[in-house]
Amino acid sequence: MTAPGVKPFRFGVNLLFPDSRAAWVAKCRRAEEIGYDVLTVADHLGMAPPFPGLVLAAEVTERVRLGTFVLNVGFHRPALLAREVTGTDQFLGGRLELGLGAGYVKAEFEAAGLEFPGAGRRVDHLEHTVKELKRLYADPEHRPAPVHPGGPPLMIGGRGDRVLTLAAEHADIIAFSGTAKVPDGAGIALAAPDGVAERVHFVRELLGDRTAEFNLLVQFVIVTDDRPRALAGLHERVKDTLTFDELAAAPTALVGTPEEIAEQLLAHRERFGFSYFTLLEPNMEAFAPVVELLQGR
Repeated sequence: MTAPGVKPFRFGVNLLFPDSRAAWVAKCRRAEEIGYDVLTVADHLGMAPPFPGLVLAAEVTERVRLGTFVLNVGFHRPALLAREVTGTDQFLGGRLELGLGAGYVKAEFEAAGLEFPGAGRRVDHLEHTVKELKRLYADPEHRPAPVHPGGPPLMIGGRGDRVLTLAAEHADIIAFSGTAKVPDGAGIALAAPDGVAERVHFVRELLGDRTAEFNLLVQFVIVTDDRPRALAGLHERVKDTLTFDELAAAPTALVGTPEEIAEQLLAHRERFGFSYFTLLEPNMEAFAPVVELLQGR
C-alpha cells in the first residue's frame, strides 16, 4: 500500500525494435508476464510503426495498457491523427494512452522530406494538435467515436518551459525527459538531479490543485552486485555532463542489485514525485526483479 497522496508505481517498457510478427508477439506477452503495466511504442524512423504495433500487442495481451512514447507530432496532422487515435483505441478495447511530443531529431525530419522547424514552431504545432484533438473528440459527429469521453488519457513529454506548460494544462501524464538543455537538434544529455528537481518544481507550480501522473524515461539500467564499479564505468560515458555523485543520484540511471534499485526508485518517488517509470526495451528482462519487488507499492 502507498501513503495517502502517493501514486502507486507503474512500469512501462518502450518497444524499439521492429521484429517479425512472432517475435513482436513473444515480447509483448513476455512483458505482460513479467508484470509491466504499460507497453509503449516509439515513433522514430527505423522502428516499428506505432499504431499497428499497438493493435498487434492488444491481440496477444489482456491486462497491460498500450501507448505511444511519444508520437512526434511533426509527422502527423491533427484530423488524420484523431482518426488513428480513436480508431486504434476502438481496436484496443479502450486501453490506449496517447503520448505526444514536439519531435527533436533533425535527421528524421530531413529523411521524411519534412522541414525541421525551430523549437518554437514545433511546440506551436504540438499545442495546435492537442487542442484540435480535444475539439474533435468532443464532436458528436466524429468517427471513429472515442471510446472514452474526451479521448484516451493524454501524455505530453518534454523538458522545455512551453512543452511543460502545455502538459500542466492538458496532460493526464507528464513525461519528464530527465535531460539537460542542449542546442536545438543536438541530441540529448542527462540532467543532474537538481536540474530534474527544478523541472518538477516548475510543473508543480503550474499545476496548482490539478493532479497529474509524473513519468520518467530511464536511460540506463545496470543490475549488478558491484554498484560502485558499475557507476564508475557508466561515469566514463557521461563525465562531460555529470559528476560521479550527480550520476549516482540521477533518476535516469538505475544501478545496483534489484533491492538497491528498488530503494532508488522509492527515493526518486519521494523527491521528484515520479511514480511511472518507462524502461527501454533492451532493459526489459534485467529490470524484471525490480518490477516484482515494487508491484502494488
